[in-house]
Amino acid sequence: MQIPSRFSIAIHICMCLEFFDAHSESNAKKTKAQKRHCKPMTGEALAESVGAHSVIIRNILAQLKSANLIETRRGGSGARLAKSPSKISLLDIFNAVQSTKTSQTQASATNGGAKTRSKSSKAKQSQASQNQLFRFHTNPNELCPLGKHIHGILDTRFLQAQSVLESYLSTVLLSELISELDELS
Repeated sequence: MQIPSRFSIAIHICMCLEFFDAHSESNAKKTKAQKRHCKPMTGEALAESVGAHSVIIRNILAQLKSANLIETRRGGSGARLAKSPSKISLLDIFNAVQSTKTSQTQASATNGGAKTRSKSSKAKQSQASQNQLFRFHTNPNELCPLGKHIHGILDTRFLQAQSVLESYLSTVLLSELISELDELS
């Protein structure tokens, strides 16, 4: 299993926005010397820190903005967090960049050659594709003794695994990661 790298990139971006902002919550009590690392976080600065192309950074910034996690500013002042890092969990960031549309499009393209699909298969696919971490192959053969039962065997287990992950991510706050970074810096 692999979570798309846009999740770790989004965390990196959010951490940059807090860590490098001289006026951020985590930098408020620091001396000027302790803030020497601070600088405006433009798309180019974020791309340099992350080590990714600026187009990827802009796309993730747009997703974070749509989720109301960041605010962007015109000109050279870059972006900043829209709320306190103690109010942003890793689950918030994950949900902001999780792209079900992309995965659904890829699943459709992969199975574009399928000629028929039963109504129950379509209903199961639609249900399973709604914000699910685990994507399910869309055309198990209903005539196969395994194919007709595979959803019943795996769907609940996949949902339980996702629930455990989401529960954990909801407990990890961006502020904790910033504190750890401060200790390492």
